[in-house]
Amino acid sequence: MAEKRRASSTRQVTKRKSGKRWSARVTRESDALTLDQGVFSKRSPRAIALSLKRSAERSRRRKSSPYRSAMSMLTFYINRAGKNLPASRKRTLRKAKDELREVFHKARAG
Repeated sequence: MAEKRRASSTRQVTKRKSGKRWSARVTRESDALTLDQGVFSKRSPRAIALSLKRSAERSRRRKSSPYRSAMSMLTFYINRAGKNLPASRKRTLRKAKDELREVFHKARAG
């Protein structure tokens, strides 16, 4: 019995270590979009939006519209990395959402 417990606790530790940065892996290796390197660290919200738009329109693997894919990836990044980002970066990324709506000619639902 003691061996079973040890094996399962070892498995949990291993799982925790490998699962710690799953969101970084999703951002890097997304099936929906192949992102330009450093897209989320750009200073300009417009540059972020244009890069996401270009990636979404080029992608052949995405399952929904380019707009939805781009917005989903940006929202995912904000939600996952947001805890560790300074307020200025969060502000830039939120503005990038507005820019994304603009470059895709989508009115903001209010």
